[in-house]
Amino acid sequence: MAALETLQVFQALNRSPNARLEHSAELGDGLSAALWSNHHDAQDYEAPSHHTLSCYIAGGTGTFRRDQPGTKGGPDKLCILPADHQSGWVINGNIRLAHLYFSREQFALGCVTLLDREPRQLQLREQTFLDDPQQAQRFRQLIALNWNEPAERLLTSSLAHEMLSHALLNQVSSRPNLRLKGGLAAHQRRLLVEYIDSHLADAISLGQLAALCALSEYHFARMFRESFGLPPHQYVLARRLSRARDLLRSTSQPLGEIALACGFASASHFTNRFRQTLGGTPGEYRQAFLR
Repeated sequence: MAALETLQVFQALNRSPNARLEHSAELGDGLSAALWSNHHDAQDYEAPSHHTLSCYIAGGTGTFRRDQPGTKGGPDKLCILPADHQSGWVINGNIRLAHLYFSREQFALGCVTLLDREPRQLQLREQTFLDDPQQAQRFRQLIALNWNEPAERLLTSSLAHEMLSHALLNQVSSRPNLRLKGGLAAHQRRLLVEYIDSHLADAISLGQLAALCALSEYHFARMFRESFGLPPHQYVLARRLSRARDLLRSTSQPLGEIALACGFASASHFTNRFRQTLGGTPGEYRQAFLR
């Protein structure tokens, strides 16, 4: 994901003289988090390119959307602000709120792997002052962690993935009156998902994947991106890192074995990729879950 300073919702609050950033962190995998305090403010969000989950930690009873003045916030109330939405807010009194930002690509990955749906078919539903005790509890767990400490930041990343999965399972709906053009057929998409997940230990080439769909590499790469929301090599890497995280949490396998099982040429290659994506090493990630 882009740096926090390029995210429009983050930018809007950061420009306000009344808002104060308490903590922020880029968590890898297209996920970022921030904790804010604010008072007596007004904010407008104009078609951000990213999705935002928001939870009121304290205050909010004087906060409302300009188009919904009769509905007020409060502690543990959640807001879901999809990419491309527009909203204006009035903040009366003091509030403290946590944000989780995630990229379109991470949303697309979840649509494919968790929901077995093409991302273009689905949308994150905009919600204002939603009651969701499970998600609110995760937000409170998230802000209790020290994001500046590597192991706890890795725990934060894992918790953020849980929050994203919860949103995908509970706040996603089909786009109405949608007629898709291009992309892969549903049976091709499922074939590719199964093939990739069963061959993560092997070298997987673009040509092999294209051959499964009887397409040229050029057309396959374009159609894959339309249907999966990200290019083939990024999807394969994301699945390898996801498998690695599962093995690090649930087994005591040596890092070298996990690296090979997930298709990395060596433990050092695995470590470099893991650190680039999550901001910590596989060893630090495993250690974080042993605390």
